[in-house]
This record gives sequence, structure tokens and C-alpha cells, in this order.
Amino acid sequence: MSSTHIPLAERLRPRTLGDVIGQQHLLGEGMALRVAFESGQPHSCILWGPPGVGKTTIARLMADAFDAQFLSISAVLGGVKEIRESVELAIAARDSLDPKRTIMFVDEVHRFNKSQQDAFLPHVESGLFTFIGATTENPSFEVNSALLSRAAVYVLQSLSVDDLTQIIAKAQAIGAVPALEDAALERLIAYADGDARRLLNTLETLSVAANREKLEEINDAWLMRVLGERMRRYDKGGEQFYDTISALHKSVRGSDPDAALYWLVRMLDGGAEPKYMARRLIRMAAEDIGLADPRALRLALDAAEVYERLGSPEGELALAECVVYLAVAPKSNAVYKAYNEAKALIKKDGTRPVPMHLRNAPTKMMKDMDWGKGYRYAHDEEDGFAAGENYMPEGLETTGFYRPVERGLEIKIADKLRHLRDKNKQAGK
Repeated sequence: MSSTHIPLAERLRPRTLGDVIGQQHLLGEGMALRVAFESGQPHSCILWGPPGVGKTTIARLMADAFDAQFLSISAVLGGVKEIRESVELAIAARDSLDPKRTIMFVDEVHRFNKSQQDAFLPHVESGLFTFIGATTENPSFEVNSALLSRAAVYVLQSLSVDDLTQIIAKAQAIGAVPALEDAALERLIAYADGDARRLLNTLETLSVAANREKLEEINDAWLMRVLGERMRRYDKGGEQFYDTISALHKSVRGSDPDAALYWLVRMLDGGAEPKYMARRLIRMAAEDIGLADPRALRLALDAAEVYERLGSPEGELALAECVVYLAVAPKSNAVYKAYNEAKALIKKDGTRPVPMHLRNAPTKMMKDMDWGKGYRYAHDEEDGFAAGENYMPEGLETTGFYRPVERGLEIKIADKLRHLRDKNKQAGK
């Protein structure tokens, strides 16, 4: 088969431990998994980490390192039948004239139920195969304690910007991807968000499109156009409908109850679905009124429920009552702006690990890993506030997303936040 028909992710899959990008806290010299590889003695383990960080690759490399038969089961597609068939293959490999070890790799092991996970236990104990489970979920919750006690748990991390940059360079080195403008490279890495599989699949899509257009370099504008096409949906006949919705929304925001009521009735009279209108009113309550009057959101939800119970035309009166209330309520888009600023930062910044002191540790394994260590229980502190405590990811300063306005309830909220910030300053934060 031509290499052009082999998925890029498979073409770039590491063939040796030295080819692996990322996870150096496990695979670097003297680190736990590297020592396991070099010992010549495979052991059962669970690889826990987000998608696209190398769990399957590490399992395959382990099989190669120990000259073992590699058997793979997907917990999404497989069941007890597949487990039995794999056990038979492991027995056959062990009892052949040229005996071989078996690595039993179970992808998304958390999706197997208790009885399916139990089916592995006797064979793990007998040494018929080395069990390697991969999971994106916390094994303390999703893997049977009996199986967990027989397997080491290795925590894999999302790939860093440098890791993803190296992967793109490798793809370019084999001619699989055109050159990337700096802005396009940054956006693509942010889009991948630590997931090598997502990065490579996206690169493959971009490469096909770039070759079709005979591009020598991918720039940011072109990248956005191609990625955007995946989700873009636009009804060209709907301009008037959305113009009218816009007029309603802006009348509410502008605190004009008469205009808001006019546009609501005009839309209902024109055949707009009242349930759709109710959803839009809920959105307006959250976006334009927010915490200046939290009752607005509750009233919007109540109006939607009343319409569900009464239907037309009686239920439409509840929508009218809601739209008038929203128009005359104090306005604040502070939460809306804070949400958008946080979303923009997350999109640009990627996924940072949760600080150890903020992690939940309901199991012994997690406590032994220092999860939750040093956490200050706010209820036990003066005024129920742990002055000076940090709740943001390490290295990310509090940026003040939420800035209350001096209207409605947010006046009191602003006073409270100023008081708490003063206490933080006094504590030396």
C-alpha cells in the first residue's frame, strides 16, 4: 500500500522509545516506564491520561521491546467474546514451539463493566499475559479494585506546545504538510489542545485542501476558513427573521419595554415558534441582566415552563410578562463578558493541570499521590474565607474576568469582592 493511503498518525507513530514525543516524566532516563522497558520484565499497568497523548503507542512499544504478541481489545466494540478469543490466542502463543509472551492491551478499559474486567483477573494472576489498560477516566473510580491492585498506574500528560511543534516538524520532514505561517502554527497548536491525534488528523485534512489549491504555505486566514467550514451552517433566507430577533434583543438590552413587547408580538404573529422565543428570553436574562437581578433568569425559566403547560395562546402571556420584566430590570453583562474572556484565554492557553491541593482524593491511591494535600477548608477559616489561598492553575495569574457593574445586586457583589481582595492583600497574596 502506498504511504499516501496510510493515515498520517500511523505514518508518524514512534517505532522506538526514543521516537516518543512527550511523557518524559515517565519515559526519560531513570523514569518509571523507561526502567520497566529496560528491565526486560513487563508488568501489568494502567495508562491514564487524556486522548491523543500516546497510550496505545506506549503499549505497542512495550510489546516490541519484550518481543511479545500484541493483542488489542476496544472496550467500546468488544465484550466477553473478544476477551475469550484473546485468551485463546495468548494460550496458543505460550504453548507454541516458539513460545511468546502476550501483551493484552485494553483501550478505554473504563467502559468494561465489573464482570468484563473480572474476566482478566485469573489470567493476569497466572501470568498468561501482561495486562495494559488505557483510560481517560480516573481508574480509582472506573477500574475494579482487584484489577487495580495488580497493575501499576501511570499518569500521562497532555502534550505541550513544544511537543506538538515537534510533531508538526516531523510531519513536514516527510513532506506530509506544507509550510505553516507562525500565526497559523500557533492557532493549530491551540486547536489541538495537547492531543496529538487531533493535531495529526487536522494536519491531514489541511494538507489535502492545501494540495488541492496548490498552496506552498498555510496562513492564518486560510486555516480559519478551512477549519470553520466543518461547522459553518447558514440559512441565506433567514436574514429578516434574525434581524427581528436582533431588534427584540436590543430593545430588551436598551430597557425599552414597549419596543421589546412590540418585537415579541410581531414575531409571534409572524409564526415564530414560541418555544424558540422562550429560549431566546432565557439567553437575554443570562447575557444582559445577569447578576444585576438574578430573578430575571428564574422568571424566564418560569415563563418557558408556563408556555409548556398552557400552550398557545394562553402561554404567550407569560412570555410577554417576561419580556417586559427583562426590559425594565437593571442590566449587567459582567458575567457574559467574564465568560467570554475566560473562554478566549482557555482557547489560547490550552489545558493546565489542576493544582495538587485542589484535587479531590477519595481513594488511598490518590492520597498517596498527594492529591488534596495542603488544601484549606474555607468553612474552617475566619469569615468562611481562606485569605491568600490560590485557586487558579499554577503559573496563571488571576486576571479578574468578572467585574461587577454598579447596578442592581451587583453593587453589593462588588462591595463583597473588594472586601475579599483586601483580605487577600493583607494575607500577602
